[in-house]
Amino acid sequence: MTRLIPLLFVILLPLTAIHAGEYNPVLSIGDEVKPWENFPGTDGETHSWSDLKGKKAIVVAFTCNSCPYAVDYEQRLKQVAEKWASNNQVAVIAVNSNLIDEDSLEAMQERAKAQKFNFPYVKDEKQELGKAWGATRTPEFFVINNERKVVYMGALDDDTNAEQATVNYVNLAVEATLTGKKPDVQETVAIGCNIRYKRSRR
Repeated sequence: MTRLIPLLFVILLPLTAIHAGEYNPVLSIGDEVKPWENFPGTDGETHSWSDLKGKKAIVVAFTCNSCPYAVDYEQRLKQVAEKWASNNQVAVIAVNSNLIDEDSLEAMQERAKAQKFNFPYVKDEKQELGKAWGATRTPEFFVINNERKVVYMGALDDDTNAEQATVNYVNLAVEATLTGKKPDVQETVAIGCNIRYKRSRR
């Protein structure tokens, strides 16, 4: 029996790994995502997955107020939202899963107003969505298709320096999704600050 244990480990290990992406610890490309319900937004409204019914492509950005990388990407995120604003088949939404004071809903409201965000900015108060989607960084981006499956996840573009970025992975993923194609690049490394998940006691 003891001789079977190493063999079983070898057999089971790949099975446990197939549910995670190359860089995402939870999701793989093609996985259906967990929806959200009644997330409070900086606009004073609550936002749910059902609000996005009929959208063929959804861009979800995990971001925050407190991370320098996330702050640096705010203008680029606004540009993505502006690019797709006239296309009613596309939605762009930002999610904050951090629990520190700098990322409270009140602080988010102040940030959204000061920076004139042109997309919904919502609070993942229980950190459930971030964990379910395997989001680990701010900023980190997901593009979801009309079947509510992941078609792209990772960084917004190919360089954290806006002046040196030449490839916008998110926009390319949206364009491919709208035409029924798969993006050429489906997963990249998200570069940014760690999402500050609350540690649970064992």
